[in-house]
Amino acid sequence: QVQLVESGGGLVQAGGSLRLSCAASGTTFSGNAIAWYRQAPGKKRELVATIYNSGNTNYQDSVKGRFTISRDNAKNTVYLQMNSLKPEDTAVYYCNKHWGLVRTMWDWGQGTQVTVSS
Repeated sequence: QVQLVESGGGLVQAGGSLRLSCAASGTTFSGNAIAWYRQAPGKKRELVATIYNSGNTNYQDSVKGRFTISRDNAKNTVYLQMNSLKPEDTAVYYCNKHWGLVRTMWDWGQGTQVTVSS
């Protein structure tokens, strides 16, 4: 059974930084495009950043230049370094496969809450 565990969220002031981690058990990130998603209250879940098996990355326009996604296949972990955080980044953050590239997703983890105060 695949389990995704996101961690590293918290409360931070605008302009601050956080580093999120996503660890997987029961599967391997290697060979998959892995993405970070977020869901703010009352809004749909949205894709924030993707890292491909090649190491190439892609970002939502609103986070370009501020967020960096990376992966450590040996640790089966994907990271999201978030700098210059803004109140609009407040959301629950999740990781999973890139939903546009696969037929089935892994079960979603519990996510990690990021709250940015102004």
